[in-house]
Amino acid sequence: MSAAKDSPQPPGSPGSAEPSSRTPAKSEQTRALILETAMRLFRERGYDRTTMRAIAQEAGVSVGNAYYYFAGKEHLIQGFYDQLAREYQVAAREVLDRETDLEARLAGVHRAWLDVAAPYHEFAVQFFKTAADPNSPLSPFSPESEHARVQAIEVHREVLAGSKAKVPEELRDVLPELMWLSQMGMVMYWIYDRTEGRERTYRLAGRGARLTARGVALSRFRVLRPLVREVHDLFGDFLPGMTNALPGQEKQDGKGAPGAPE
Repeated sequence: MSAAKDSPQPPGSPGSAEPSSRTPAKSEQTRALILETAMRLFRERGYDRTTMRAIAQEAGVSVGNAYYYFAGKEHLIQGFYDQLAREYQVAAREVLDRETDLEARLAGVHRAWLDVAAPYHEFAVQFFKTAADPNSPLSPFSPESEHARVQAIEVHREVLAGSKAKVPEELRDVLPELMWLSQMGMVMYWIYDRTEGRERTYRLAGRGARLTARGVALSRFRVLRPLVREVHDLFGDFLPGMTNALPGQEKQDGKGAPGAPE
């Protein structure tokens, strides 16, 4: 759920009863300006050394107005997560509308994320030490990051649903979350990647997509499905933000263990 608050002003320009279909409301422009200014200062000064007062001053708004839209620096990062997720969804849509092969779809959306995130690489390196703290609201697994996380998982749900791959019904809600976790591993590597244009991460994205597609294909075999559920349950037990059971099912110790009867 985004930390931004509702608009403090009526939509549209003064004296206009209806918002313009082409021009964002002034409140939306102000929010975007604050977020853009914060991202620039975070890159220039570092996350820890940037204050809300400095952001407000650079954006030309009062400190109170800055806090009206964002409750603090952490919520600005959540705004960044949401913005990145929206750009990613648009870029991924081009791939999803074009490809039907699962490996091509997955590799394409991975590359789309890397393309969208490219301008923010150095910034990501700066605030990663804060985001890596499991108690930090900046963690991708935190409750504050839920909205962006759900959007990213939804992309993988579309990757799977629109492909030619045959997916067992019982795994259709499990696999997208595991695919997103695989992407998070790629993101971790991307943060540390110092090769020109993050070339090694792009290679990792392609090879990871191939491995994931093969894993999905193998999940068709009934004997392997309990193993997939067990992996999902493992992450559910140890990673905050992940579901602890399949939709509509109660979590049971030992259920879904490898070798369990179907």
